[in-house]
Amino acid sequence: MWTLKAISHLTAMLKNYFKIAFRNLWKHKVFSFINIMGLTVGMSACLLISMYVNFELTYDAFHSKSDRIYRLVTDVITPSETINAGITSWAFGPTIKQDFPEVEAYARVSGGSFLVRKGDIKFQEESTVFADSSLFRVFDFPLLQGDPGTALKEPLSIVFTEKAAKKYFGDADPVGQTLLLSGEGLPAKVTGVMKDLPENSQIKGDMFVSMTTMTQRFNREIDEQWGNFGAKTYLLLKPDANSKTLEKKLPAYLERRAGKLMRESKMSYKLFLEPLLDVHLKSERDVDEKGSMSNVYVFSVIAAFILLIACINFVNLTTARSAERAKEVGIRKVVGAGKGLLARQFVSESVLLCMIAFVFSLVLSAALVPLFNNLAGKVIVSDIFADPSFLIYMLLAAVLIGILAGIYPALVLSSFEPVTVLKGRFSTSFKGILLRKGLVTVQFAISIALIIATMIVYIQMNFMRNRDLGFSKDQMLVINTEGDPKREAFKESLRGLTGVKSTAASSSVPGSPNPGAYSEIENRSGELQVANLDLYFVDFDYIRQFGLKMAAGRPFSREFGTDTTQAMVINEAAVKLLGYAKPDDALGRRFKQWGREGKIVGVVKDFHFRSLQENIRPLTMRIEPGGASLISVQIEGNRLKETVAAVEQKWKEAIPGRPFSYYFMDEFFDRQYRSEERFEKLFFNFAILAIFISCLGLLGLASYSTMQRTKEIGVRKVMGASIASIVGLLSMDFLKLVIIAFVVASPIAYFGMDRWLENFAYRTNIYWWVFVIAAALSTAIAFVTVSFQSIRAAVMNPVKSLRSE
Repeated sequence: MWTLKAISHLTAMLKNYFKIAFRNLWKHKVFSFINIMGLTVGMSACLLISMYVNFELTYDAFHSKSDRIYRLVTDVITPSETINAGITSWAFGPTIKQDFPEVEAYARVSGGSFLVRKGDIKFQEESTVFADSSLFRVFDFPLLQGDPGTALKEPLSIVFTEKAAKKYFGDADPVGQTLLLSGEGLPAKVTGVMKDLPENSQIKGDMFVSMTTMTQRFNREIDEQWGNFGAKTYLLLKPDANSKTLEKKLPAYLERRAGKLMRESKMSYKLFLEPLLDVHLKSERDVDEKGSMSNVYVFSVIAAFILLIACINFVNLTTARSAERAKEVGIRKVVGAGKGLLARQFVSESVLLCMIAFVFSLVLSAALVPLFNNLAGKVIVSDIFADPSFLIYMLLAAVLIGILAGIYPALVLSSFEPVTVLKGRFSTSFKGILLRKGLVTVQFAISIALIIATMIVYIQMNFMRNRDLGFSKDQMLVINTEGDPKREAFKESLRGLTGVKSTAASSSVPGSPNPGAYSEIENRSGELQVANLDLYFVDFDYIRQFGLKMAAGRPFSREFGTDTTQAMVINEAAVKLLGYAKPDDALGRRFKQWGREGKIVGVVKDFHFRSLQENIRPLTMRIEPGGASLISVQIEGNRLKETVAAVEQKWKEAIPGRPFSYYFMDEFFDRQYRSEERFEKLFFNFAILAIFISCLGLLGLASYSTMQRTKEIGVRKVMGASIASIVGLLSMDFLKLVIIAFVVASPIAYFGMDRWLENFAYRTNIYWWVFVIAAALSTAIAFVTVSFQSIRAAVMNPVKSLRSE
């Protein structure tokens, strides 16, 4: 039991420790500031990165049954290829629930877009999701209003998110209200309002429409269409069910349910179960917003590196400055201070510094949250105090850093004999110098590796931005008519409009989703080869307007009447898939696709209609006016504002019932690289922080080293040494360490970035000059940092230098 006397003694002792600690901090303001600043910045960066990493790793983890939810995915196997799809046939979900008792529930979701009208208010809801009524049983999307069991049961039922509901109803109660959907004006009833979806959710949408709207109103036979793929299907397994055991039963299920269809279509399916928690980061199939596990690893390493650099700074400066207190320690020991008392004093001072840095890091992190979210492109964290676990970990880290930083000088100094310490031999200890030099080398090796990595990330992103995509996307306005029957009249009304160069209609433009079509095309052996090929519906002007080059044959032409029904154009990737040696060999070959038959009339050169992270896939094009709902308008660059206004006026005249919305092709296509651009920005900023912290540490050590050699500098100046020679002398020791750090960092950075570049189908090389620039840059940074103190010392009056002791 603690007695009152013991508690009083402990309090007095702690008070004494902190009083001495504060005196020392105040006495050495510059070192204290550098120490606290470096650790503050390091801890803040580590805290923010940790929140980002946690955000990515916990995608969909907010669902209480997330460990039992699986995404059903399909391998579609054709004679030509295997397609790893993240979607399933519409029939799979309901029938699997019927056939397997292990499945507690299923939920299908599918993206859509609806024209929504309420009086004079009208919006094209791009973030529309068709969902089964079991959505709220499988997932935890809390309803603020409405019954989760019936909200999405009846056809034309709508559930809004809280934010979307306010758009139409303000503060009024939306439940029970009626809205009009699509151009037909279908009356739909609002049956619920759900909380806004978390940022780290796979399923995203503003308006959820009952799946029965699809299956009973728009496509009554879709649940029976085993070969119609378009739904994301999620299965909730019972608590005692084993996913691997269920997965082994699925081949027999497919044979029983769809065996005949697979044999007739010469295609087969394989089904797999992906754990919900693995989809965002680990799935190699299509995902609406795919994460990158390699980026998570990279940022985790950066966080560890930044904190390590900050810790090295702290340990280095603490151990360096402790040499100044050798005589203080000697005097204390002479007057009776024990080894334990001295050790506790050093450790307490170190911990106090860390605690101050911890408090400052909380303030800095909170201030940087908006900027950090902006760099990340999404709300990673709204309040750093929302999850106290991060703060507890950082607090424990601060205490641990303080103990580790203080324990070395505490143990070394407190163990010396008073006579030895009073002679100041610790200040020239080889072990102390070696420790500090080793830590500086590690610190700059990390910084140099980050410089190299940052340059390679920039070069790769620049390579992707400037690569020839094989099509024209400049000054291209794209308008989605959503299949409005008056779209052709609108397109024709734009011809001859001032500022409009040309127009074209299509089902897709590069960068936008496009369907895969069951196709049979004559291959090199003269047989009709079955394949699931990407398909663009286009008009006669599309190929010319987008600047696509012909590798063989001709583009579609109005001069050939059969082009509207019997002609197909393919790309070079499709030529290779069919086994032809050159594009000309594919001309005149037969095709069958979605009820149409005809011949290949042309081959376009490959162009990047998807991201550069993917290889160019085989593509087919056909004239199909009924399927071309996108109107592309090429406009003159010097009349941009006026032309857009004129196009909008034509829209209002032709299609007044729909809101006018558009996007520019170049901006739209570049959205595919948003995650990479965010990665680049975050990486660059955190690399700069790491270099800044390293420079702070180097500045502090240079100041200390210069101070230790003040008398030597004075003697050299008296003997005639120039300022340049003194600066060179003081800088050389540190520059040698930077060179050693470069030798260590270069192979590590090369290996790590080569692995990172493997994520890209089209990647840049790692050039030798990157390492030369990194070496020059790191040397220059170190020299400027060190020479700042060296020049101050070199220009000092030698009389003052010689009196420094």
